Amino acid sequence: MRFTPQCLASSRLFLAPIFLNSPTPPPDKYRYIGPHAKRKREGEDVTIVVAGCVAQQEGQSLLRRVPEVDLVMGPQYANRISDLLEDVSNGNQVVATEAAHIMEDSTKPRRGSAVAAWVNVIYGCNERCTYCVVPTTRGVEQSRPVESIVREVEELVGRGYREVTLLGQNIDAYGRDMIPKRKFSDLLRTVGSIPGLDRLRFVTSHPRYMSLGVIDAVAETPSACENFHVPFQSGSNEVLAAMGRGHTREKYLQIIDRIRTRLPDASITADVIVGFPGETEEQFQETLSLMEEVVFDSANTAAYSPRPNTPAAEWDNQLSEEVKQDRLRRINELNLKHAGERRSRMMGRTAEVLVEERNVKKPTQVMGRTTHGFIVYFDGDIDELRGKLVNVEIDMCQTYYLCGKLVGVVEK
Repeated sequence: MRFTPQCLASSRLFLAPIFLNSPTPPPDKYRYIGPHAKRKREGEDVTIVVAGCVAQQEGQSLLRRVPEVDLVMGPQYANRISDLLEDVSNGNQVVATEAAHIMEDSTKPRRGSAVAAWVNVIYGCNERCTYCVVPTTRGVEQSRPVESIVREVEELVGRGYREVTLLGQNIDAYGRDMIPKRKFSDLLRTVGSIPGLDRLRFVTSHPRYMSLGVIDAVAETPSACENFHVPFQSGSNEVLAAMGRGHTREKYLQIIDRIRTRLPDASITADVIVGFPGETEEQFQETLSLMEEVVFDSANTAAYSPRPNTPAAEWDNQLSEEVKQDRLRRINELNLKHAGERRSRMMGRTAEVLVEERNVKKPTQVMGRTTHGFIVYFDGDIDELRGKLVNVEIDMCQTYYLCGKLVGVVEK
């Protein structure tokens, strides 16, 4: 990852604030700020904002290193950006990295489309995975009140949204910080019963806390999509222990077995890291064997990369880049094979698809998703079909998408 420049639209305060998002730092991270700092030194009227997890870690030290920066903000302040920019407009340099409690009136997650929306239900993470910066940058877990979540989803449905995805770094921990405690499975049932909501998804599940009751809630809630994202990170119990994941291979496979039993056609996706410090070839083979046993619809794969202020980054048993890249290549080959196999089962089926956007590569086609989360392309007029549920007969299956013919609009 690197600093990614993003120019926002004009606002009341600034014509072109420069946003640099910093999820994880490269060794030369300040190089990406340099060109904008130079513009400011030369007299150009720009406002420089550095945001994200690494901004959270750097804090005041970033301002000392690059005094041209106007605002350094952690991710927990994303919904309060207008207030922070107003403070900057008054001539102040601002560092917003302190732990912040949720402000309900500022919970406005980004909307990716006019059809499907994201809704945060829990912030922060209490886990201490040895490779991850999130716990030290996003604070402790804070669950939103059920009433607030329901109100937001009802408002979205009233504005025409057909699908909602509930978001949380560790969504299965929802409610355990509340008094009295609440269960995520109950939240799923409550939100899933909101009139007018056609589809409900959620991410991200943690095997340590994912209850079998969540799987039952999905199976028993008509609007809940048969789509689970459950990272496993490694198939080796020794590596999982070193990662601090708090679950075993056996626990993970128990979850998968319950999903396959209750929802045999469900799609299952995952995250996995290869080349973790000390990982042997035998332990890597255990990861490959878990993938063979499950056969994921897709997996987000990554070679281990040290993150600042994480325990694993300091260990002396780091693997070479050559070994990490070789393992990444091999796991990607298996991942592609399985993704193709899982989508091939859709051939000849008539699938319900929620139409989202135009196919940018072929404007005469539209793009939508099945309840499994599979992308589907087919001929159609986006102005007529956007936001509609339609039946599509699948006649082509590729590794990561499907194609088909429109059968008709689903009446609901």
